[in-house]
Amino acid sequence: MDLQDQLKNLFPDHTPSEPEIQEDAEDTLWMQDDPLICKYEKRKGKPITIIEGYTGADSDFKLLAKEIKKLLSVGGSFKNDQIIIQGDYRDKIMNFLKDKGFKVKRVGG
Repeated sequence: MDLQDQLKNLFPDHTPSEPEIQEDAEDTLWMQDDPLICKYEKRKGKPITIIEGYTGADSDFKLLAKEIKKLLSVGGSFKNDQIIIQGDYRDKIMNFLKDKGFKVKRVGG
């Protein structure tokens, strides 16, 4: 007797339902006409990459920050309408954003 048979014996009136399929939020990012600015800075002697210029909702920009941090396996934050990534990853970030459909402009160094 497997688990489903045991559950049917315990709860005879219950009818199992199919799990709901959730859509990915990645496809719902708002695309803009102006390019995102990807620049390099050093703060306290450590390199960082800054992405700014997004005109959509903050929640979409936070999702984008989370995806970038996960892709690169690095730390970072979202502050003052900027994504701050630890390290110099401009090339990888620019390729990722272009694949997503954004226009990207490289600034500095």
